[in-house]
Amino acid sequence: MEDYIKIYKIKEILKAKQYTDKNLDDKIINGAYASDLMSDVLTTNFYEENSILISGLNNPQVIRTAELLDIDAILLVRGKKPTDETIAMAKENDIVLIGTDFNMYNSCGILYSNGVKGITNEKNKKLCVQNSKK
Repeated sequence: MEDYIKIYKIKEILKAKQYTDKNLDDKIINGAYASDLMSDVLTTNFYEENSILISGLNNPQVIRTAELLDIDAILLVRGKKPTDETIAMAKENDIVLIGTDFNMYNSCGILYSNGVKGITNEKNKKLCVQNSKK
């Protein structure tokens, strides 16, 4: 299994609709982070190249957060439809914006089962190591 996935594959497995340009379909995604609270995203040392943010937040703040952290793509869950302003901001910043009817939990699970790893901070890495030793 590859250690990355392309946007077109994410769209396929999550039955997602794309709201931004299709010429970004070959963009590679190496990891994912999921949250509805952008303050959590901003304070968890979240960063990895070629990443996707999974959220139910449906306003320009999600685009601003992605822009600040150089996040390449955003997946809106639970059937959320982005506003025209949100779509325009994503296009302006070359951020892939897609949406799915799956909830956040299932979206994350489907992506994980297709090789997309979760992005975490040092505190969570330690917890994962501790749990793997049990």
